Amino acid sequence: MAPVYWDDACKHLSRRDRVMKKLIPRFGEARLQSRGDAFTTLARSIVGQQISVKAAQSVWERFAALSGSASTSLVPALVQALPTADLRTAGLSARKAEYLLDLARHFEGGLVHVDQWQKMDDETIITELVGIRGIGRWTAEMFLIFHLMRPNVLPLDDLGLLKGISLNYFSGEPVSRAEAREVAEAWAPFRSVATWYIWRSLDPLPVDY
Repeated sequence: MAPVYWDDACKHLSRRDRVMKKLIPRFGEARLQSRGDAFTTLARSIVGQQISVKAAQSVWERFAALSGSASTSLVPALVQALPTADLRTAGLSARKAEYLLDLARHFEGGLVHVDQWQKMDDETIITELVGIRGIGRWTAEMFLIFHLMRPNVLPLDDLGLLKGISLNYFSGEPVSRAEAREVAEAWAPFRSVATWYIWRSLDPLPVDY
């Protein structure tokens, strides 16, 4: 399902920002979509780090089969029980294997407050997630946007966002994080939605994580 706030966000952004007013109609009914459960979404982000989409999908399928879980809904306990050597046979590096086992340990051991995330603010969730090995701020922000569908996330470490702001607002001139933040002031409280449209301006196919 698309976020309930999406249409209101589009109206707000179109009123506040000349670029958004032109961008939003170009993509019709396309909307942000959430995929999978929390553990699976984060595991996918770890598997896909620093490799191509095609390679990541291949490794992911072997990893999911190895864990005995459906590829759309991994079971943390089953992943935690896997030996590192077995994870390596799926094509995972030693480091990624360690990251996935640590992720499973956090979920299985109740070290992350999954049931409370809907009530927690963005920065508190980010702090909790970056405590897991292999998850940095960018991954946590993607999780907020694509899984929890939080409306006002601005991922300033995202190269696509900076490139899109450069092309759409600065005629292709490089932009700093401070300049990007200034542009995004007009997007609040729907900076996630504006970011999604900036990404679409670079690649019409919707991103998902």
